[in-house]
Amino acid sequence: MSQARNHGVDHRPVRPFGNRVAGAGGSVRRRAAVRLTAGTPVLPVLVVAAVVSADLAGGAGMIWLPLLAAGPALAATTNGPRGVCCVGFLAAALGVTLGMRDGVPGRELVAVLAALVAVTLASGLASALRGRRERVLAAVRSVAETAQHALLRPVPSTVGPFQAAVRYSAAAAEARIGGDLYALIPTPHGVRLIVGDVRGKGLPAVGTAALVLGVFREAAHDEPDLLAVVDRIERSLARNLGHDDFVTAVVAGYPRAGHLEVVNCGHAPPLLVSASGSITAVEPAHPAPPLGLRALTGHTPGLQVLPFTDGDQLLLYTDGVTEARDGGRAFYPLAEGLERHVSHEPAHTLGALHDELLAHVGGRLHDDAALLLIRKPAAGLTDAEAPEAGDPGPAAGAPVPEARCCS
Repeated sequence: MSQARNHGVDHRPVRPFGNRVAGAGGSVRRRAAVRLTAGTPVLPVLVVAAVVSADLAGGAGMIWLPLLAAGPALAATTNGPRGVCCVGFLAAALGVTLGMRDGVPGRELVAVLAALVAVTLASGLASALRGRRERVLAAVRSVAETAQHALLRPVPSTVGPFQAAVRYSAAAAEARIGGDLYALIPTPHGVRLIVGDVRGKGLPAVGTAALVLGVFREAAHDEPDLLAVVDRIERSLARNLGHDDFVTAVVAGYPRAGHLEVVNCGHAPPLLVSASGSITAVEPAHPAPPLGLRALTGHTPGLQVLPFTDGDQLLLYTDGVTEARDGGRAFYPLAEGLERHVSHEPAHTLGALHDELLAHVGGRLHDDAALLLIRKPAAGLTDAEAPEAGDPGPAAGAPVPEARCCS
């Protein structure tokens, strides 16, 4: 009976209630101390203290007293109006004390105090305006993040038969959204994906990216032919874009096992990583213009069919990756980086590539950059059992079959 009663009961030692109350109280005190420290104008107070120390050491009177205004002026850059006023009041009180000690004439001391009050009021106003701008910027960032999540939906780690991962960085880090686009969705006609780059930047580019993704998501479900999906995007852009606007893009689909369809519209060629580790750029057999410019050239895109079997990977990217330059103006070697970091986990591969890319440019990109990687895992074979990509295997050194174009 006792065993039945104890079944399912947590037998971990229970901390006494008094100790929990004491721990909670300590946690509250620590949080309060952190908030107090964060709001304390430490550096401005240190500046005021340094001026006071210099006056006490030299006894120079009017030489040092005007420098007390540096305290509230500096507080305006780090604290709110309350902190500025506190530093200004401290500076004024110490200024009166030092002025009386050093025998500063009354009229000169009043002039110093008037300057301190004026600087404190101006700094308080500047601090209030800074706080308002920061709140507006935070709201804008929140809206941008919401728009990004609605436009560039998160890609799950598994989509259909593929492992998948995405890394995206907007050049306008404050906005966190740009003109690059991507999508990876399962459809009745197999998994389909798109990676593209809109000409231009800012809100117009974001609007065009939203248009392309909206049409792609609808057409990918409706159209059994991948070229028909591209045609629908082209027609929509032709109606809505200006004469100088266009979108480069790669649209791909996996209609049946072992076959990957690719349509390249003026975009950078994807990189195909075979199961043996060899890397090949999938150059279009018949180059086509970017989306939105077909009417000017008359060229239609072709459909390439690639063998895509267990262990193969495909990396799609935008030119913000390959055109990223270091301090010596050298481009980032994406193929070499992929060869160094390729693994059986797309998320790990892209994480390493993204970190290396940021290190190459010195920490900040000057153009939007998107990376999308899919991998076809071997059926019934776990990643731990699979050989590392790049290790010699039965097909090591074998050339990747040429992509064939189907009209």
